[in-house]
Amino acid sequence: MIPMPSVACLQAFESVARHGSVTRSSQELNLTQSAVSRQIRQLESLLDISLFDRIRKRLEITDAGRLYLNDVRPILTGLEDATNRVMACGDTNLLNLAVLPTFATHWLMPRLNRFLQKHPDVTVNFASKLVPFDFRVEPFDASIHYGLPNWPGATSHHLLDEDTVLVCSALFKKTQRIKRMSDLVRVRLLHQTTRPEAWAEWFDKAGINKAHPLCGPRFEQFSMMAQAVACHLGVAILPRFLVENQLAAGTIVQLFNQSVRSKNSYYLVVPEAKASSSHVSAFARWILTEAKAE
Repeated sequence: MIPMPSVACLQAFESVARHGSVTRSSQELNLTQSAVSRQIRQLESLLDISLFDRIRKRLEITDAGRLYLNDVRPILTGLEDATNRVMACGDTNLLNLAVLPTFATHWLMPRLNRFLQKHPDVTVNFASKLVPFDFRVEPFDASIHYGLPNWPGATSHHLLDEDTVLVCSALFKKTQRIKRMSDLVRVRLLHQTTRPEAWAEWFDKAGINKAHPLCGPRFEQFSMMAQAVACHLGVAILPRFLVENQLAAGTIVQLFNQSVRSKNSYYLVVPEAKASSSHVSAFARWILTEAKAE
């Protein structure tokens, strides 16, 4: 069996690599400098490699040390997260949600206090998840999902359909002289990474031929793209619910009086193993009521 380093040695290694100093690491770890140095030497002896070069009074991580650090850091982070989750298991009123960042920020958060007022004993935790995952592996009680209602081992509850609109800043519209849909073939188009075909679909429905509908800067999140629009960087296709406040405030404007209903929708997904949980059921009833009112 290959001998394994202790967690203490790995923590000392990661801390020294981050600070480049045994002194600062000893303060962070609440250990003596000699104890930190001893753990580094033990780790180097076990691995039979030099993790640091001793240059005057500073430690410079070696190439081998840098490679090892890239593997060690996620292990330590995962161990810390796992420990925190286990320690929190005593709280039976935790609700761990996987959410889409933009939907959570602009739709869920403004309404969430109404749920907490009805259920003050429930603590809701949030984590960003952009794609489906395995509930048997990930520690979530439910997920907010955009797509189709297909999730193995779980039940999908329809929340909202999505209407998308074309938006830009008033200044961009004026300077680019945008008056009709065909004018968009010559302006900068902003794209959402997970929806690369959105502009091609818009032009196709409008009967407009654009040579390269996929060209233009890409953004991973709608909120970032909305800010880019407000900063006069181009025209974007955005969900109406996301930009309602900005449209009302006049920081951005809607181009043309039309919208397109997305093929996908937003769903609350509950794994079968959590279906009988009282706080999961309470949250499901609440959010479905909110969505119906919407």
